[in-house]
Amino acid sequence: MGGVLVGFSIIGFVILVGYLIERAGIAGAGAGRVLNRVAFFVATPALLFTVLSHADARVLFSSFLLTSLCSVLLGVGVYLLVARLFFHTPVAETVLGAASSSYVNANNIGLPVAIYVLGSARFVAPILLLQLLVLAPVILAVLDVSTSGRMSVRAILTQPLRNPMIIASAAGVLVSVSGLRLPAPVLAPLELLGGAAIPMVLLAFGMSLHGERLLKAGPGRIRVVVAAVIKVAVVPLLAYLFGRFVFALDAAELFGVVTISALPTAQNIYNFAARYDRAVAVTRDTVLVTTLASVPALLLIAALLAPGR
Repeated sequence: MGGVLVGFSIIGFVILVGYLIERAGIAGAGAGRVLNRVAFFVATPALLFTVLSHADARVLFSSFLLTSLCSVLLGVGVYLLVARLFFHTPVAETVLGAASSSYVNANNIGLPVAIYVLGSARFVAPILLLQLLVLAPVILAVLDVSTSGRMSVRAILTQPLRNPMIIASAAGVLVSVSGLRLPAPVLAPLELLGGAAIPMVLLAFGMSLHGERLLKAGPGRIRVVVAAVIKVAVVPLLAYLFGRFVFALDAAELFGVVTISALPTAQNIYNFAARYDRAVAVTRDTVLVTTLASVPALLLIAALLAPGR
């Protein structure tokens, strides 16, 4: 259980520092937005390239990955159905809500949990690749088109060529597949920049909490609750059902896929929302609520499914 608590304590501390920075007025007005933009266009692409260039792309074809994909797609479907029946939000807000209900924090929480709880980082690699190479491009493409007011096949097809995170992810996978070993002078500056990505996103997230009342009364609150319930409860349950009864995963893999599915919503979704200025408060609250709720969820999953418990 130590890995769960360590991962969340690290996240919470950096978010708290961001909140205190904003409260003290150290960084000045608009600093959180600047941090988000630097993270989106510079630091996160560098991080994604360095991580994926060392990843094994063969995990894209594993049963573990298929289990994650099926649970995510059904979770998204549940949110879209609820949104269609009750929320009637614009496209961008609906997409961000669906993403909040399914896109997991595979980096700064997923990696510590995978290493300290599951015993290997290999368990987080499939969902990391799925999100970066499939889900993120789809989310960003829809946000680009829906917020620009134009919808064209050309815009959709060229969207990956205009997004630095997608370009960096694709380049990293190409390096991994080709077996190319980049020299240290090439990787070192990218690793240095990439190391700033997670702290910047977390600091910006903490700064956004100052002066805002979380879970304000109104239509946004129920959207947060629905997304959080799907993320922390429904998607892990679906992962368990698919992993055990459809793809027949062994005990270690089943424990791994359910644990990864129960991770909280990634700060990247808040980063996307801030970048496009859509559903910022809702995504921020969903990240926070799922981060808090996933702690007991992960502890329960470990108690029920951990091999040799």
